[in-house]
Amino acid sequence: MPAPVLIKPDREFRNRLIASGGEDLKKCFQCATCSVVCEVSGASQPFPRKEMIWAQWGMKDRLLGDVDIWRCHQCNDCSQRCPRGARPGDVMAAIRREAILHYSAPRWLGNIVSQPRLLPLLLLVPCILLVLAAWARAPLETFLGGSYTPNRIIISYWSQLPQWLLIAFFAPFLSLVAVVMILGVMRFWRDLKARDREAGFIGQRRSLAASIRLAARSILLHEDFDRCTSEHSRMNSHRLVLFGFLGLIVVDLWVLTARFNPLLRGAFAYPFNFWSPWKILANLAGAAMLIGCTLMVRNLARAGRSGALFAGTWFDWMFLALALAAVLTGFACEILHYLRVDPFRYAAYIIHLATVFALLVLLPYSKFAHMIYRATAMVYAAHTGRQSQGGLRDSE
Repeated sequence: MPAPVLIKPDREFRNRLIASGGEDLKKCFQCATCSVVCEVSGASQPFPRKEMIWAQWGMKDRLLGDVDIWRCHQCNDCSQRCPRGARPGDVMAAIRREAILHYSAPRWLGNIVSQPRLLPLLLLVPCILLVLAAWARAPLETFLGGSYTPNRIIISYWSQLPQWLLIAFFAPFLSLVAVVMILGVMRFWRDLKARDREAGFIGQRRSLAASIRLAARSILLHEDFDRCTSEHSRMNSHRLVLFGFLGLIVVDLWVLTARFNPLLRGAFAYPFNFWSPWKILANLAGAAMLIGCTLMVRNLARAGRSGALFAGTWFDWMFLALALAAVLTGFACEILHYLRVDPFRYAAYIIHLATVFALLVLLPYSKFAHMIYRATAMVYAAHTGRQSQGGLRDSE
């Protein structure tokens, strides 16, 4: 006989779920249609039926430590077939938002990100900081004993913000972001293990290395998205954004490691010329992100006008707005740079850097964090034996 469970409802948590996209939560009457039609959920630990009742009861701790909220890709097959219109997909998305804010620190910054009226401030602050950094370039070079700008740079995007200064500017902030994300993932992994111990779940474990390979394969191939039927078209836009982002990350890492990367010595010049393989990769990746984000915006806008499923929340729209702004201002910088349109290219460069700064620094608090927590959950699910080698679906 299972051990009795003491339920301590968290009404505030439940109300936040309802306010952030789970307003139809109370319509669920536990028919289990959602778990039956979900192609990702399997026979062992099925979802989202159990998450729906936990959300109705306000069981915050159990939900935040539940690996299955991240295995859901919000394809909305469950919401499409729910006889009561409870929209389990939207409820799961609201729970994931609460999980992101729970595992991020400081919490107050996550609350700021959640308020649309504060978005201009989130962009204005990095603009001011970048202008101050440009103003401090000359005194810093004097203090450090000379210019650090490589001689191979013919015409920089802006000489007041050379590469060394940008690295020095971004490095501390990105280091803090990395620390916040690592600590969040560690707490998340610990809670996942505690939740399994509480539920008495003992799976056939797989090695961590094999689990990482299995999860990476599923993410890159979008295997779970491929099982969706109601909104299968969303898979292509997500693929474009994912591969575009990965391409830009590769180029950025190549640039940032220029001073000590042995593959670049004697041949590195930045900014890249238009026909550089790295510039071509960056432009293709940027175009992929632009097309993918535009398709996402179109789908959300159509859903909002028609009252269809998955019209999106501020959490979705803010991420798309920042991603689109970063890509569009990046292309604007490049065009104005090649045309030598002064001083507009400097203004575009500042705005581009500010949007990139906001997108990356706010990663632990925005929908961008899905990338980290979902990957962690998929690795954990494979590691604990929830999923078979034939993909990330539960073994039957």
